[in-house]
Amino acid sequence: MSIRFEIKRTIHVSKHKAYKGLLDLDSAEHWMQGLVGIERLSEGPIREGSEWKETRKMFGKEASEHFEVVELNEPNKIVLRCDGTKGTTGKGEFVFTYILTSSGDHTDVTLNGEINELTGLSKLFGKLMAGTFKKACEKDLHALKIYLES
Repeated sequence: MSIRFEIKRTIHVSKHKAYKGLLDLDSAEHWMQGLVGIERLSEGPIREGSEWKETRKMFGKEASEHFEVVELNEPNKIVLRCDGTKGTTGKGEFVFTYILTSSGDHTDVTLNGEINELTGLSKLFGKLMAGTFKKACEKDLHALKIYLES
């Protein structure tokens, strides 16, 4: 069973700047909601196969998740995978695909989220979980927009 959601935002910067902003882990503290810290698990620049552990404060508790870059097609597409079995969630796979298109002085960012491999009670609460993840992603994209446009 796969649960999907989509978010779109228009950011008034070049496609290249939006692309770089999404991958700039060092600046994430300026826009990512509830970020406690990011621990890079791979050296060098962000590329396919790069990994990091992201810790955020959510619902009054710290939660850490393991991210991996699955695909990069600069400056058009970024695919990130969060392996729930390696983090606080303890289950599931979360895939975040960012598609960037530009027209003039702005970039449209479409985030397609996908939640896979839920089992047991998680399946029952999956739709509620998807709503929570979608809201968190909406807040992040809005905060990124404000950060990049300032």
